[in-house]
Amino acid sequence: MKALNRKNISTPKRHVKVLQFGEGNFLRGFVDWMVEEMNEKAGFHGNVQIVQPLTQGLGDLLNAQDGLYHVKLQGIQAGKSVDETKLITCVEGVNNPYAAYQEYLNLGSNPDLKFIISNTTEAGIAFDENDTDYSKTPVTFPGKLTALLLERFKALGGNEASGLVIIPCELIDKNGEQLKDAVMQYIALWNLSEEFKNWIENHNTFCNTLVDRIVPGFPKDTIKEIQSELEFEDNLVVMAEPFHLWVIEGPEELERIFPGPKAGLQIKFVKDQSPYRTRKVRILNGAHTALVPVAYLAGLRTVRDSVEDPKIGAFIRETIYDEIIPTLDLSQEELEQFASDVLDRFKNPFIKHELSSIALNSISKFKVRVLPSILEYKKRKGVWPKHLIASFASLLLFYKGEHEGEPTPVNDDSEIMSFFAALWKSDDIDNILKTALSKSEFWGEDLSLHEGLAAAIKDAMMFTVEKD
Repeated sequence: MKALNRKNISTPKRHVKVLQFGEGNFLRGFVDWMVEEMNEKAGFHGNVQIVQPLTQGLGDLLNAQDGLYHVKLQGIQAGKSVDETKLITCVEGVNNPYAAYQEYLNLGSNPDLKFIISNTTEAGIAFDENDTDYSKTPVTFPGKLTALLLERFKALGGNEASGLVIIPCELIDKNGEQLKDAVMQYIALWNLSEEFKNWIENHNTFCNTLVDRIVPGFPKDTIKEIQSELEFEDNLVVMAEPFHLWVIEGPEELERIFPGPKAGLQIKFVKDQSPYRTRKVRILNGAHTALVPVAYLAGLRTVRDSVEDPKIGAFIRETIYDEIIPTLDLSQEELEQFASDVLDRFKNPFIKHELSSIALNSISKFKVRVLPSILEYKKRKGVWPKHLIASFASLLLFYKGEHEGEPTPVNDDSEIMSFFAALWKSDDIDNILKTALSKSEFWGEDLSLHEGLAAAIKDAMMFTVEKD
């Protein structure tokens, strides 16, 4: 079996157009895979230079393979099974700024550089007031970014052409705005020039984004078989599902210089990513959260088994199409296509998604992902949504901690678990519902004030108890 490197594989020479903070599975199975597609199908002609955001990471492994690795897509797409592998050649290499800080700063002076992309986890976009000395590697990602942008400003004269498009992928709302705010805080902390601040404001674009793809990562259980198929010793194979979506909020010209749609990719350039975020939270995440207690109490244990079960599968499909979609404002075609993709993703035979793992922190998830659909449906239709109410009833029963003599995998904050443990010592369903629904700390408001809600949940709960 051959080593995977550029001595054994001939690859095209390209200029580095993308600087990427993060070398983890998600960016390599999402962004770098897309750059490879754009190079092949849309004439992007650009490579990616990776920056390792933490002292320890995969940088040495990636550099040992000259930035080469494979992405293996497995799943269901448009009702058909997908199993395909792509060699990623667009990664130039990895810089570790903790080991080579000046080399890192020099990356900013590259005149071909157009984009900065990041995924440094939700906690990565942060400001640290103790991060005062940028002559050495700053602690935070925004600190490192500010130092690099300052180097670029000095090297290239601070003109309009030297500005960059900054596209964070961290899973927080308004991620571009939050990153820009942190950069501005560092400019103030470091007492940097007004000219530099104006260049950041006027010639650099910070995009809010939404990303969506399940990337399980390295296939440790099947890696020997995969390497045998590849005939290369690739120690950085990334598994990912076929579905992908990248919604980028920014100027119209972005599509010309970052030609994802031309390559057939699901990259959407929009003026406002909020409706797409709401769609994802309500349909994908909301369906997951609504499904868990109903399916678990019915004796099912994985997402795939639940969706393929005749009764529970029908339940979740009707929940999505009849009760969640009517509360959203994107076009019916877009909503139904996304819903169809979601159900395909739930059926992915290559990913074993345990209901118990999704059950973590179900109360806070229900508040954000499901409750808004319930309240909006009632507002628009004048009645409570049958299936979502059944999910709410099942959630409260799930938090009882046991079902038919078997423990349920409740895993939440100790305060929440203690509350429900005490609550379910009573047999008074009316009091249980009133107490639970009035807990505004859980739901963001006193739900007991909504006329008919407690009665609807009680009816669904009694039906669930009788059915079981």
